[in-house]
Amino acid sequence: MFDLSHPFFDPLWRRVALTAVLFLWAMFEFYTASIIWGIMFGALGCWCAWSFFVGYRNAEKRDGGAEH
Repeated sequence: MFDLSHPFFDPLWRRVALTAVLFLWAMFEFYTASIIWGIMFGALGCWCAWSFFVGYRNAEKRDGGAEH
């Protein structure tokens, strides 16, 4: 459904920014006592953190080192 290995996410700053925004939004939701939304955004932040920083493969690794 979501392709987190898309070349759009190759720059590190985009991956960090998206993950940070998700965790900050989760903290905001917890602060405003919206527990369910906080859990959902926290889970999305965890999923992005795992996908972007543990299992991420940039363009060189995806394409086998071939330039397009």
